[in-house]
Amino acid sequence: MNDAEQIVYLNGRYVALADARINVLDRGFIYGDGVYELVPVYGREPFRLPHHLARLQRSVEGIGLANPHTDAQWEAIIRALVARTPYADQAVYFQITRGVAKRDHAFPKGVAPTVFMMSNPLPTPTSEQVEHGVAVVTADDNRWLRCDLKTISLLGNVLMRQLAAERGAMETVMFRNGHLTEASASNVLIVKNGGIVVPPKDNQILPGITCDAAVDFAHEIGIPLEVRPVPKFEALAANEMWLSSSTKEVLAVTTIDGRPFAGGRPGPVFRKLWAAFQQRKPRATAPA
Repeated sequence: MNDAEQIVYLNGRYVALADARINVLDRGFIYGDGVYELVPVYGREPFRLPHHLARLQRSVEGIGLANPHTDAQWEAIIRALVARTPYADQAVYFQITRGVAKRDHAFPKGVAPTVFMMSNPLPTPTSEQVEHGVAVVTADDNRWLRCDLKTISLLGNVLMRQLAAERGAMETVMFRNGHLTEASASNVLIVKNGGIVVPPKDNQILPGITCDAAVDFAHEIGIPLEVRPVPKFEALAANEMWLSSSTKEVLAVTTIDGRPFAGGRPGPVFRKLWAAFQQRKPRATAPA
């Protein structure tokens, strides 16, 4: 599908991507002043949409921006765009910026936000990735201290993801002050003694909707969970390590910094959880 065929949503209108235009003084362009969400869609049904909209609300409140739509309005826009996009499984990306105004750091008054949404095919893990796992590299987490907000100011994450790309890895797993935080575009979970261990949700970590789903599914099948700070040495000596995101679902890490990890193959707890995720995914996607 080319730019003339793809339909996007921009400020109340559904238009061809080739015709979508945003003013160069938009604060999203000038400052990265805005927030975003990405909602996976399976069989044309959004996955855990209420959870994504709740996170969106936390993000806009966190940057002092009024949410331009109610949850019902967001759902209507998302479903209308999904209907206009010719894929059963989609990744719906949308963002809100503070709008167009004279360049000044302080918030402008009386300015309408810019709302943009697009949908593309949902890239899900390949059978190779599921069966053999993926590679990561590690680095110190040098991003800002409000990683719990899903903002479009993503340069720190971009640099971390580029570090992984340059080393032939999928992700960069980050540590701050000697403790696990997250990866450049994923949450990170470890397995120790048959149970899942995850860092607490604080300002250093984006609360992942898919990660929470994985944890919920794990609870349903009897895998124990522990939420606490994870020291770097413990993470690197874990029985298993997983990545989780909207497009990765859950993937096992089998190489860290160029060396085999956890035997170089996905572990038994991952395989159990991955099967449960696939089985329960349709239920979590079904409309209320």
